This record gives sequence, structure tokens and C-alpha cells, in this order.
Amino acid sequence: MEQLLFVLIIFIASILQTSTGFGFSILATPFLLLLFEPAEAIQINLILSLFISISLMGKISKDIDAGILKRLIIGSIVGLPIGIIVFLFINIQWLKLGIGILVLALTGMMMLQFRINQTKGRDLGVGGMSGALTTGIGMPGPPLLLYFSGTDTEKAKLRGTTLAFYLFIYVISLLIQVIFAGTTKTVWVSSGIALPIAVLGMISGQLLFKWINQRVFKIFTYVILLFTGIYLLIDSF
Repeated sequence: MEQLLFVLIIFIASILQTSTGFGFSILATPFLLLLFEPAEAIQINLILSLFISISLMGKISKDIDAGILKRLIIGSIVGLPIGIIVFLFINIQWLKLGIGILVLALTGMMMLQFRINQTKGRDLGVGGMSGALTTGIGMPGPPLLLYFSGTDTEKAKLRGTTLAFYLFIYVISLLIQVIFAGTTKTVWVSSGIALPIAVLGMISGQLLFKWINQRVFKIFTYVILLFTGIYLLIDSF
């Protein structure tokens, strides 16, 4: 049953990541925490997310906003060390609770048509939050998704820019995790087993991307965020 759950997690999360530019870590990390130790779950997520980002770069490079990408990376450099400190010294259940509340609150604001004016300062701040969440719990997606959705960023631009940002942040986060939290054979064996499953999910996700219009994309975003927030709240108790 655990092996079947692992396969389903990787397959569905890969579809989401490929079709939307986010979703792998948001969906995969909470469930991987049920099957593995926290450090192992985060590192498996980082390895597979990095693989997907590298695989898709050739297809989405034309959709990248270089200015936003640069500011996100600069902001993340501040957030990355904060995240690993939180991971090493703060109870993981409290971290899940805090993230769950934050995700649900901001999702509610989005559903009420809350709008955010995009600025260079906010790009830097979102990059910092994403960096902290990547090393802290392996989930860089929520700040980016909430921010870009609030600014009505077009779906192709959102997917391209976030995937390019992930390519940078996953490499650095994985190195930080391995250096400060250590790693295990389980991480690399499980990641190797999951790679073919991720490839199948990526192929399915590319097909799905062509059929998702902007309205469906936004609904899809809300569903994923609500699910993630509720799950993290429940799992924190």
C-alpha cells in the first residue's frame, strides 16, 4: 500500500508541476511526510522537482520574465539560510500549522478577488519567503502561486518564470539540506525509483497544459491551495 501511494503521489504531482508550473512540492511534500522522515521527504521532493525543472527548461524558456526571475533569486538568497535554521531548530508540527494557516488565509483573500500590485520590492520579498519554505519544508510554491495569482499573471509566464526560479532554488536548497541535515541511502534509492514515474507524469502534464484555459487554471489553483492548507492543519495535530 505504501509503494502504491508513493507511485500515485509522484505521478499526480508531476502532472501538476508540468501543466501549471507549480504543484509538485505542494502536493508531494505533505504525503511524502507520511512515508518518510522529514529530511528524507524534503530531499526526495527537491531531487525530483529539480529533475522536472531541468527537463522542462527547453520548452518554457521563451515564457520566462528575466527581471522578475532575477529579483526572486536575489530575495531567496536571504530566505534560504532562514529556512534551514527553522528546519533544524523548530518543531516540524508547528511549522506545518503555521504554513497551513497562512496558505488558507491567503487563498481566501484570492477567492475574494483580492488584488496585489506587483512591485520590485514584493518580488524580492516573495523570493525570500519561497527560499525559506524550500529549505524549511521543501515547499517553495505557495508564496509564488499566491503572489502571481493575485497579480493575474498569465499562466504561461507564471509557469515559465517559476520553473526557472525552481531550477536555481532546488539546487541550492538540496545542497544546504545535505550539508546541514545529512542524507540517507533511502533518499537516493527512492528518488531513482520515482524518476520513470515522474517522466510519465510530465508527458501527461504537457498534454493537459494545452487544454487548460485561464479560468480553469485559477480554479485549479484554488483547489490545490485549499487542499494543501487543510491537510497541513490536520496533519499538524
